[in-house]
Amino acid sequence: MKKQMVKSVVMFVMAMMVLPAPSWAAGYTETKYPIVLVHGLFGFDNIGPVDYWYGIPSALRSDGAKVYVTQVAAANSTEVRGEQLLTQVKQILAVTGASKVNLIGHSHGGPTIRYVASVRPDLVASATSVGGVNRGSKVADVLLGVAPAGSLSNTVLVSITNGLAQVISFLSGKPTMSQDSLAAANSLSTAGSLKFNAKYPEGVPTTACGEGAYTARGVAYFSWSGAKPYTNVLDIIDPALALTSLAFSGEKNDGLVASCSSHLGKVIRDDYAMNHLDEVNQTIGLINIFETNPVTLYRQHANRLKNQGL
Repeated sequence: MKKQMVKSVVMFVMAMMVLPAPSWAAGYTETKYPIVLVHGLFGFDNIGPVDYWYGIPSALRSDGAKVYVTQVAAANSTEVRGEQLLTQVKQILAVTGASKVNLIGHSHGGPTIRYVASVRPDLVASATSVGGVNRGSKVADVLLGVAPAGSLSNTVLVSITNGLAQVISFLSGKPTMSQDSLAAANSLSTAGSLKFNAKYPEGVPTTACGEGAYTARGVAYFSWSGAKPYTNVLDIIDPALALTSLAFSGEKNDGLVASCSSHLGKVIRDDYAMNHLDEVNQTIGLINIFETNPVTLYRQHANRLKNQGL
């Protein structure tokens, strides 16, 4: 009887040893290279107690990841934002002693990280686009069509949005960053995105809604996005996203970006029941309670990068 009990205990211990580590295990998010988070249009690192990446950096750090949150222009062209990011990436590498970084960009942060990965692939291990505007946004197309350059409505719109971007930069501690909302809108338009993709094609799908190269010039490319504009009745931003989603004429979208436009490299998934802000756990965690928590997605992705030696 005792021998049987000992045998059972030994078999149980051996079985536990070969089971995969649970998601809360130490080192689950411990990537080889630092993770660098890059915000989208009108984004910020933090304003007071509110983080753009709400609860995400701390969740990644809790199990081993080195995480850096960057601040680029709230509104400017992809190239301008990209150069600002490149400067910060070099600073992060100097501080950490790492040779590369894992870039994760949300919204306009998607093409922003792509710029850095394209011009300095030697500094980038992976580039992950979350709800990224990789083939343009019809919302930007509508705004540019309603307020064409040189019109009074355009002048008013640019003044308001530039002012908003400047306030965001001031509140987040970067008051001297140049802002140009018209340049941002042009970069995010379909036409602007096509021009950008011609210069920086890495990871971009060659078909309308396919996947791009999983690896290009030594950089691994990934993407994911949501496809449900309205997800939480308590979130005051959701009605606005439901309204902007009308610009897509029924095409699957997250309120600001069409699912197919978000594709880059390996598409992890493009139909999470999340809207554009849910993808970064905003507004302050008011997300779809019936979908995987976005914080979990970032933790899973960090583990994915870790398992690929990144």
